Amino acid sequence: MSEAAAKKPSVWQAFAQPAAWTMLLFGFSSGLPFLLVAGTLSYWLKQHGVVLKEITVIASAGMLYAFKFVWAPLLDHWQAPVFARLGRRRGWLLLAQIGVIAGLVAMAWLTPAQLAAFVAATLAVAFFGATQDIAVDAYRIEIAPPDQQGALVATYSFGYRIGLMVAGAFALILADHVDWAHVYLAMAAAMLVPIAANLYAVEPVASPRKPPTWSEAMRYAIGDPFGDFFRRYGVALALTTLAFLLLFKIPEQATIGGIMGPFYRDMGFSQTQIGAITKLYGIWIGIAGAFIGGAMVVRWGPWKPLCAMIVLCGSCNLLYLLLIAFPGDPWMLTLVISGENLTLGMLGPPTVAFLSALVNREHTATQYALLSSLVNLPGKVLGIFAGGIATAVGYGAYFVITVLALVPATVLLIWLWPRYRDIGREGAA
Repeated sequence: MSEAAAKKPSVWQAFAQPAAWTMLLFGFSSGLPFLLVAGTLSYWLKQHGVVLKEITVIASAGMLYAFKFVWAPLLDHWQAPVFARLGRRRGWLLLAQIGVIAGLVAMAWLTPAQLAAFVAATLAVAFFGATQDIAVDAYRIEIAPPDQQGALVATYSFGYRIGLMVAGAFALILADHVDWAHVYLAMAAAMLVPIAANLYAVEPVASPRKPPTWSEAMRYAIGDPFGDFFRRYGVALALTTLAFLLLFKIPEQATIGGIMGPFYRDMGFSQTQIGAITKLYGIWIGIAGAFIGGAMVVRWGPWKPLCAMIVLCGSCNLLYLLLIAFPGDPWMLTLVISGENLTLGMLGPPTVAFLSALVNREHTATQYALLSSLVNLPGKVLGIFAGGIATAVGYGAYFVITVLALVPATVLLIWLWPRYRDIGREGAA
Protein backbone atom coordinates (compact mmCIF):
# COMPACT_ATOMS: atom_id res chain seq x y z
CA MET A 1 0.00 0.00 0.00
CA SER A 2 1.38 3.42 -0.98
CA GLU A 3 1.84 6.20 1.53
CA ALA A 4 -0.90 8.25 -0.18
CA ALA A 5 -3.34 5.37 -0.01
CA ALA A 6 -2.51 4.76 3.62
CA LYS A 7 -3.27 8.37 4.50
CA LYS A 8 -6.52 8.45 2.54
CA PRO A 9 -9.44 8.56 5.01
CA SER A 10 -12.02 5.80 5.08
CA VAL A 11 -15.63 6.51 4.11
CA TRP A 12 -16.55 6.46 7.80
CA GLN A 13 -13.77 8.90 8.69
CA ALA A 14 -14.80 11.25 5.90
CA PHE A 15 -18.40 11.34 7.07
CA ALA A 16 -17.54 11.44 10.79
CA GLN A 17 -15.35 14.54 10.57
CA PRO A 18 -16.86 17.62 12.29
CA ALA A 19 -16.88 19.56 9.03
CA ALA A 20 -19.34 17.06 7.56
CA TRP A 21 -21.86 17.74 10.31
CA THR A 22 -21.26 21.46 9.99
CA MET A 23 -21.99 21.25 6.26
CA LEU A 24 -25.26 19.44 7.00
CA LEU A 25 -26.51 22.46 8.96
CA PHE A 26 -25.06 24.90 6.45
CA GLY A 27 -26.91 22.98 3.74
CA PHE A 28 -30.14 23.40 5.72
CA SER A 29 -29.41 27.13 5.96
CA SER A 30 -28.97 27.38 2.17
CA GLY A 31 -31.99 25.23 1.30
CA LEU A 32 -34.54 26.94 3.56
CA PRO A 33 -34.85 30.37 1.87
CA PHE A 34 -34.73 29.03 -1.69
CA LEU A 35 -38.35 27.84 -1.88
CA LEU A 36 -39.61 30.70 0.29
CA VAL A 37 -38.88 33.13 -2.57
CA ALA A 38 -40.02 30.74 -5.31
CA GLY A 39 -42.32 27.72 -5.18
CA THR A 40 -43.72 28.13 -1.67
CA LEU A 41 -44.19 31.86 -2.16
CA SER A 42 -46.43 31.21 -5.16
CA TYR A 43 -49.06 29.53 -2.93
CA TRP A 44 -49.23 32.58 -0.69
CA LEU A 45 -49.55 34.89 -3.69
CA LYS A 46 -52.26 32.76 -5.30
CA GLN A 47 -54.24 32.61 -2.06
CA HIS A 48 -54.02 36.40 -1.89
CA GLY A 49 -55.54 36.66 -5.39
CA VAL A 50 -52.46 37.61 -7.40
CA VAL A 51 -52.86 36.52 -11.04
CA LEU A 52 -50.69 33.76 -12.51
CA LYS A 53 -48.66 36.04 -14.79
CA GLU A 54 -47.65 38.24 -11.85
CA ILE A 55 -47.03 35.24 -9.57
CA THR A 56 -44.36 33.79 -11.83
CA VAL A 57 -42.64 37.18 -12.14
CA ILE A 58 -42.62 37.82 -8.37
CA ALA A 59 -41.64 34.23 -7.57
CA SER A 60 -38.67 34.61 -9.91
CA ALA A 61 -36.83 36.54 -7.20
CA GLY A 62 -34.59 33.49 -7.16
CA MET A 63 -33.04 34.91 -10.35
CA LEU A 64 -30.63 36.66 -8.01
CA TYR A 65 -29.05 33.26 -7.34
CA ALA A 66 -27.99 33.17 -10.98
CA PHE A 67 -26.09 36.46 -10.62
CA LYS A 68 -24.28 35.75 -7.38
CA PHE A 69 -20.93 35.79 -9.17
CA VAL A 70 -21.29 39.59 -9.46
CA TRP A 71 -20.73 40.18 -5.75
CA ALA A 72 -18.71 37.01 -5.08
CA PRO A 73 -15.42 39.01 -5.25
CA LEU A 74 -16.61 40.96 -2.23
CA LEU A 75 -16.68 37.76 -0.17
CA ASP A 76 -13.32 36.64 -1.52
CA HIS A 77 -11.32 39.80 -0.91
CA TRP A 78 -12.92 41.71 1.97
CA GLN A 79 -14.02 40.96 5.51
CA ALA A 80 -17.69 41.19 6.44
CA PRO A 81 -18.61 44.39 8.27
CA VAL A 82 -19.28 43.93 12.02
CA PHE A 83 -18.57 40.18 11.95
CA ALA A 84 -14.94 40.23 10.73
CA ARG A 85 -13.71 38.65 13.98
CA LEU A 86 -15.38 35.37 12.95
CA GLY A 87 -13.15 35.18 9.88
CA ARG A 88 -13.79 35.90 6.23
CA ARG A 89 -16.02 32.88 5.49
CA ARG A 90 -18.01 32.61 8.73
CA GLY A 91 -18.34 36.39 9.04
CA TRP A 92 -20.01 36.76 5.64
CA LEU A 93 -22.10 33.67 6.30
CA LEU A 94 -23.43 35.07 9.59
CA LEU A 95 -24.23 38.40 7.94
CA ALA A 96 -26.14 36.57 5.19
CA GLN A 97 -28.01 34.37 7.68
CA ILE A 98 -29.14 37.40 9.68
CA GLY A 99 -30.17 39.07 6.42
CA VAL A 100 -32.35 36.08 5.51
CA ILE A 101 -34.07 36.19 8.92
CA ALA A 102 -34.69 39.94 8.65
CA GLY A 103 -36.12 39.53 5.15
CA LEU A 104 -38.46 36.70 6.17
CA VAL A 105 -39.72 38.71 9.14
CA ALA A 106 -40.31 41.69 6.83
CA MET A 107 -42.30 39.49 4.42
CA ALA A 108 -44.45 38.23 7.30
CA TRP A 109 -45.04 41.76 8.56
CA LEU A 110 -45.81 43.34 5.19
CA THR A 111 -47.80 40.50 3.50
CA PRO A 112 -48.78 40.74 -0.20
CA ALA A 113 -51.31 43.42 0.80
CA GLN A 114 -48.39 45.86 0.55
CA LEU A 115 -47.14 44.29 -2.65
CA ALA A 116 -44.31 46.67 -3.64
CA ALA A 117 -42.65 46.56 -0.21
CA PHE A 118 -43.35 42.82 0.02
CA VAL A 119 -41.52 42.21 -3.27
CA ALA A 120 -38.57 44.27 -2.00
CA ALA A 121 -38.39 42.08 1.13
CA THR A 122 -38.58 38.99 -1.09
CA LEU A 123 -35.65 40.23 -3.17
CA ALA A 124 -33.69 40.84 0.05
CA VAL A 125 -34.25 37.23 1.14
CA ALA A 126 -33.11 36.02 -2.29
CA PHE A 127 -30.01 38.25 -2.20
CA PHE A 128 -28.91 37.10 1.25
CA GLY A 129 -29.81 33.50 0.40
CA ALA A 130 -27.54 33.65 -2.66
CA THR A 131 -24.82 35.26 -0.53
CA GLN A 132 -25.11 32.30 1.85
CA ASP A 133 -24.44 29.96 -1.06
CA ILE A 134 -21.27 31.85 -2.02
CA ALA A 135 -19.96 31.71 1.54
CA VAL A 136 -20.89 28.07 2.09
CA ASP A 137 -19.33 26.87 -1.20
CA ALA A 138 -16.10 28.70 -0.37
CA TYR A 139 -16.14 27.33 3.19
CA ARG A 140 -16.62 23.75 1.93
CA ILE A 141 -13.77 24.01 -0.56
CA GLU A 142 -11.36 25.48 2.00
CA ILE A 143 -12.21 23.48 5.13
CA ALA A 144 -11.15 20.03 3.84
CA PRO A 145 -8.80 18.50 1.23
CA PRO A 146 -10.15 17.20 -2.10
CA ASP A 147 -10.36 13.55 -0.97
CA GLN A 148 -12.85 14.54 1.74
CA GLN A 149 -15.00 16.82 -0.41
CA GLY A 150 -17.33 13.98 -1.42
CA ALA A 151 -18.52 13.53 2.16
CA LEU A 152 -18.99 17.28 2.60
CA VAL A 153 -21.04 17.55 -0.61
CA ALA A 154 -23.18 14.59 0.49
CA THR A 155 -23.94 15.97 3.95
CA TYR A 156 -24.50 19.46 2.52
CA SER A 157 -26.97 18.01 -0.03
CA PHE A 158 -28.78 16.10 2.70
CA GLY A 159 -29.11 19.24 4.85
CA TYR A 160 -30.16 21.26 1.79
CA ARG A 161 -32.98 18.86 1.05
CA ILE A 162 -34.11 18.92 4.67
CA GLY A 163 -34.26 22.70 4.32
CA LEU A 164 -36.36 22.29 1.17
CA MET A 165 -38.63 19.90 3.03
CA VAL A 166 -39.20 22.36 5.87
CA ALA A 167 -39.75 25.29 3.49
CA GLY A 168 -41.93 23.15 1.23
CA ALA A 169 -43.89 20.36 2.88
CA PHE A 170 -43.94 21.70 6.43
CA ALA A 171 -44.76 25.24 5.29
CA LEU A 172 -47.60 24.13 3.01
CA ILE A 173 -49.19 21.84 5.59
CA LEU A 174 -48.83 24.50 8.28
CA ALA A 175 -50.48 27.05 5.95
CA ASP A 176 -53.68 24.97 6.00
CA HIS A 177 -53.94 25.70 9.74
CA VAL A 178 -52.41 29.16 10.30
CA ASP A 179 -52.00 32.23 8.12
CA TRP A 180 -48.99 32.55 5.83
CA ALA A 181 -47.44 35.37 7.85
CA HIS A 182 -47.02 33.05 10.83
CA VAL A 183 -45.60 30.35 8.54
CA TYR A 184 -42.85 32.73 7.41
CA LEU A 185 -42.13 33.73 11.00
CA ALA A 186 -41.67 30.03 11.79
CA MET A 187 -39.26 29.73 8.87
CA ALA A 188 -37.28 32.70 10.20
CA ALA A 189 -37.05 31.01 13.61
CA ALA A 190 -35.73 27.82 11.98
CA MET A 191 -32.72 29.80 10.72
CA LEU A 192 -31.48 30.15 14.30
CA VAL A 193 -30.23 26.54 14.25
CA PRO A 194 -27.65 27.03 11.44
CA ILE A 195 -26.65 30.36 12.98
CA ALA A 196 -25.71 28.47 16.14
CA ALA A 197 -23.73 26.00 14.00
CA ASN A 198 -21.88 28.89 12.37
CA LEU A 199 -20.92 30.40 15.73
CA TYR A 200 -19.38 27.09 16.85
CA ALA A 201 -17.81 26.16 13.49
CA VAL A 202 -14.08 26.33 12.73
CA GLU A 203 -12.89 28.99 10.30
CA PRO A 204 -10.83 27.60 7.40
CA VAL A 205 -7.14 28.43 7.54
CA ALA A 206 -6.30 31.10 4.98
CA SER A 207 -3.35 33.34 4.28
CA PRO A 208 -3.97 37.03 5.01
CA ARG A 209 -4.77 39.02 1.88
CA LYS A 210 -4.37 42.72 1.27
CA PRO A 211 -7.77 44.03 0.12
CA PRO A 212 -7.37 45.14 -3.52
CA THR A 213 -9.32 47.93 -5.16
CA TRP A 214 -12.72 46.92 -6.52
CA SER A 215 -11.51 47.13 -10.14
CA GLU A 216 -8.54 44.90 -9.32
CA ALA A 217 -10.79 42.42 -7.53
CA MET A 218 -13.25 42.31 -10.44
CA ARG A 219 -10.42 41.80 -12.94
CA TYR A 220 -8.86 39.01 -10.90
CA ALA A 221 -12.10 37.38 -9.75
CA ILE A 222 -14.21 37.74 -12.91
CA GLY A 223 -12.01 38.62 -15.87
CA ASP A 224 -9.09 36.31 -15.15
CA PRO A 225 -11.22 33.21 -14.41
CA PHE A 226 -13.06 33.67 -17.72
CA GLY A 227 -9.79 34.22 -19.55
CA ASP A 228 -8.26 31.19 -17.86
CA PHE A 229 -11.20 29.02 -18.92
CA PHE A 230 -10.76 30.00 -22.57
CA ARG A 231 -6.98 29.58 -22.39
CA ARG A 232 -7.23 26.06 -20.99
CA TYR A 233 -9.97 24.74 -23.27
CA GLY A 234 -9.57 26.84 -26.41
CA VAL A 235 -12.19 29.17 -27.86
CA ALA A 236 -14.23 26.55 -29.77
CA LEU A 237 -14.48 24.03 -26.93
CA ALA A 238 -15.01 26.73 -24.30
CA LEU A 239 -17.87 28.38 -26.23
CA THR A 240 -19.53 25.04 -26.99
CA THR A 241 -19.22 24.01 -23.36
CA LEU A 242 -20.77 27.29 -22.19
CA ALA A 243 -23.64 26.87 -24.65
CA PHE A 244 -24.19 23.34 -23.36
CA LEU A 245 -24.23 24.59 -19.76
CA LEU A 246 -26.80 27.23 -20.70
CA LEU A 247 -29.18 24.67 -22.18
CA PHE A 248 -29.09 21.35 -20.39
CA LYS A 249 -30.90 22.29 -17.17
CA ILE A 250 -33.69 24.39 -18.68
CA PRO A 251 -36.33 21.64 -18.18
CA GLU A 252 -35.47 21.35 -14.47
CA GLN A 253 -35.15 25.07 -13.76
CA ALA A 254 -38.34 25.93 -15.65
CA THR A 255 -40.43 23.97 -13.11
CA ILE A 256 -38.78 25.27 -9.93
CA GLY A 257 -40.25 28.77 -9.85
CA GLY A 258 -43.77 30.07 -9.39
CA ILE A 259 -45.51 28.02 -12.07
CA MET A 260 -45.88 24.75 -10.17
CA GLY A 261 -47.86 25.98 -7.15
CA PRO A 262 -50.71 27.43 -9.26
CA PHE A 263 -50.55 24.38 -11.55
CA TYR A 264 -51.06 21.92 -8.68
CA ARG A 265 -53.86 24.04 -7.25
CA ASP A 266 -55.56 24.34 -10.64
CA MET A 267 -55.34 20.56 -10.96
CA GLY A 268 -57.45 20.26 -7.81
CA PHE A 269 -54.88 19.31 -5.16
CA SER A 270 -55.05 20.69 -1.62
CA GLN A 271 -52.05 22.35 -0.01
CA THR A 272 -51.75 19.42 2.39
CA GLN A 273 -51.67 16.93 -0.50
CA ILE A 274 -49.13 19.04 -2.36
CA GLY A 275 -46.95 19.42 0.73
CA ALA A 276 -47.11 15.76 1.74
CA ILE A 277 -46.50 14.34 -1.74
CA THR A 278 -44.31 16.85 -3.57
CA LYS A 279 -42.34 18.27 -0.66
CA LEU A 280 -42.22 15.53 1.97
CA TYR A 281 -42.37 12.25 0.09
CA GLY A 282 -40.68 13.82 -2.93
CA ILE A 283 -37.71 15.09 -0.94
CA TRP A 284 -36.90 11.59 0.32
CA ILE A 285 -37.17 10.21 -3.20
CA GLY A 286 -34.77 12.96 -4.27
CA ILE A 287 -32.34 12.00 -1.51
CA ALA A 288 -32.42 8.39 -2.72
CA GLY A 289 -31.77 9.62 -6.24
CA ALA A 290 -28.81 11.71 -5.05
CA PHE A 291 -27.17 8.66 -3.47
CA ILE A 292 -27.71 6.71 -6.70
CA GLY A 293 -26.26 9.60 -8.71
CA GLY A 294 -23.27 9.77 -6.39
CA ALA A 295 -22.64 6.05 -6.82
CA MET A 296 -22.84 6.47 -10.60
CA VAL A 297 -20.17 9.18 -10.47
CA VAL A 298 -17.90 6.96 -8.37
CA ARG A 299 -18.38 4.09 -10.82
CA TRP A 300 -18.24 5.88 -14.19
CA GLY A 301 -17.04 9.43 -13.51
CA PRO A 302 -19.26 12.51 -13.98
CA TRP A 303 -19.65 12.75 -17.76
CA LYS A 304 -21.46 9.52 -18.67
CA PRO A 305 -24.03 9.75 -15.84
CA LEU A 306 -24.52 13.44 -16.64
CA CYS A 307 -25.32 12.72 -20.29
CA ALA A 308 -27.77 9.95 -19.41
CA MET A 309 -29.55 11.94 -16.71
CA ILE A 310 -29.86 15.10 -18.82
CA VAL A 311 -32.07 13.24 -21.29
CA LEU A 312 -33.95 11.18 -18.71
CA CYS A 313 -34.54 13.98 -16.21
CA GLY A 314 -35.52 16.56 -18.83
CA SER A 315 -38.02 14.18 -20.43
CA CYS A 316 -39.73 13.70 -17.07
CA ASN A 317 -41.44 17.07 -17.49
CA LEU A 318 -43.80 15.25 -19.85
CA LEU A 319 -45.08 13.31 -16.83
CA TYR A 320 -46.97 16.43 -15.79
CA LEU A 321 -49.29 15.83 -18.73
CA LEU A 322 -50.65 12.88 -16.72
CA LEU A 323 -51.87 15.27 -14.04
CA ILE A 324 -53.78 17.20 -16.69
CA ALA A 325 -55.38 13.95 -17.81
CA PHE A 326 -56.10 12.82 -14.22
CA PRO A 327 -56.69 16.02 -12.20
CA GLY A 328 -56.92 15.69 -8.44
CA ASP A 329 -55.71 12.08 -8.37
CA PRO A 330 -53.19 11.78 -5.47
CA TRP A 331 -51.88 8.43 -6.71
CA MET A 332 -51.07 9.91 -10.12
CA LEU A 333 -49.37 12.85 -8.40
CA THR A 334 -47.31 10.39 -6.36
CA LEU A 335 -46.28 8.57 -9.54
CA VAL A 336 -45.29 11.78 -11.30
CA ILE A 337 -43.33 13.11 -8.32
CA SER A 338 -41.56 9.75 -7.93
CA GLY A 339 -40.23 9.91 -11.47
CA GLU A 340 -39.38 13.60 -11.38
CA ASN A 341 -37.64 13.72 -8.00
CA LEU A 342 -35.72 10.46 -8.47
CA THR A 343 -34.21 11.68 -11.75
CA LEU A 344 -33.60 15.18 -10.37
CA GLY A 345 -31.71 13.65 -7.45
CA MET A 346 -29.67 11.50 -9.81
CA LEU A 347 -28.80 14.52 -11.96
CA GLY A 348 -27.37 16.54 -9.04
CA PRO A 349 -24.09 14.71 -8.22
CA PRO A 350 -22.84 14.35 -11.82
CA THR A 351 -23.67 18.03 -12.44
CA VAL A 352 -21.67 19.18 -9.40
CA ALA A 353 -18.83 16.78 -10.21
CA PHE A 354 -18.67 17.91 -13.85
CA LEU A 355 -18.64 21.62 -12.97
CA SER A 356 -16.03 20.99 -10.26
CA ALA A 357 -13.83 19.15 -12.75
CA LEU A 358 -14.00 22.07 -15.19
CA VAL A 359 -12.65 24.67 -12.79
CA ASN A 360 -9.05 25.69 -12.24
CA ARG A 361 -8.11 25.25 -8.57
CA GLU A 362 -6.57 28.73 -8.65
CA HIS A 363 -10.04 30.17 -9.21
CA THR A 364 -12.19 27.44 -7.66
CA ALA A 365 -14.87 29.48 -5.90
CA THR A 366 -15.30 32.13 -8.59
CA GLN A 367 -15.26 29.80 -11.59
CA TYR A 368 -17.68 27.44 -9.84
CA ALA A 369 -20.02 30.35 -9.08
CA LEU A 370 -19.82 31.52 -12.69
CA LEU A 371 -20.42 28.08 -14.21
CA SER A 372 -23.24 27.18 -11.81
CA SER A 373 -24.88 30.54 -12.52
CA LEU A 374 -24.77 29.86 -16.26
CA VAL A 375 -26.35 26.45 -15.71
CA ASN A 376 -29.32 27.91 -13.85
CA LEU A 377 -29.84 31.24 -15.63
CA PRO A 378 -31.82 30.31 -18.81
CA GLY A 379 -34.38 28.18 -16.96
CA LYS A 380 -34.91 30.94 -14.41
CA VAL A 381 -35.42 33.46 -17.21
CA LEU A 382 -37.99 31.13 -18.76
CA GLY A 383 -39.61 30.88 -15.32
CA ILE A 384 -40.23 34.65 -15.29
CA PHE A 385 -42.42 34.32 -18.37
CA ALA A 386 -43.86 30.94 -17.39
CA GLY A 387 -47.16 32.40 -16.23
CA GLY A 388 -47.67 34.34 -19.44
CA ILE A 389 -46.74 31.35 -21.59
CA ALA A 390 -48.99 28.94 -19.65
CA THR A 391 -51.86 31.44 -19.79
CA ALA A 392 -51.44 31.79 -23.56
CA VAL A 393 -50.87 28.16 -24.58
CA GLY A 394 -51.92 26.11 -21.56
CA TYR A 395 -49.97 24.16 -18.96
CA GLY A 396 -49.48 21.13 -21.20
CA ALA A 397 -47.89 23.08 -24.03
CA TYR A 398 -45.63 24.87 -21.52
CA PHE A 399 -44.22 21.57 -20.25
CA VAL A 400 -43.64 20.40 -23.81
CA ILE A 401 -41.77 23.65 -24.56
CA THR A 402 -39.43 23.07 -21.60
CA VAL A 403 -38.55 19.61 -22.92
CA LEU A 404 -37.74 20.96 -26.39
CA ALA A 405 -34.62 22.56 -24.89
CA LEU A 406 -33.20 19.04 -24.82
CA VAL A 407 -32.86 19.00 -28.61
CA PRO A 408 -30.00 21.54 -28.99
CA ALA A 409 -28.48 20.37 -25.70
CA THR A 410 -28.36 16.80 -27.02
CA VAL A 411 -26.72 17.93 -30.28
CA LEU A 412 -24.00 19.71 -28.31
CA LEU A 413 -23.67 16.70 -26.01
CA ILE A 414 -22.87 14.46 -28.98
CA TRP A 415 -20.14 16.86 -30.15
CA LEU A 416 -18.68 17.17 -26.64
CA TRP A 417 -18.81 13.45 -25.83
CA PRO A 418 -15.25 12.45 -26.94
CA ARG A 419 -13.77 15.60 -25.42
CA TYR A 420 -15.12 15.12 -21.90
CA ARG A 421 -15.48 11.37 -21.79
CA ASP A 422 -12.74 11.00 -19.15
CA ILE A 423 -13.08 14.33 -17.35
CA GLY A 424 -13.00 13.97 -13.58
CA ARG A 425 -11.24 10.63 -13.88
CA GLU A 426 -8.10 11.18 -15.95
CA GLY A 427 -8.23 14.99 -16.20
CA ALA A 428 -9.93 17.51 -18.36
CA ALA A 429 -9.76 17.53 -22.13
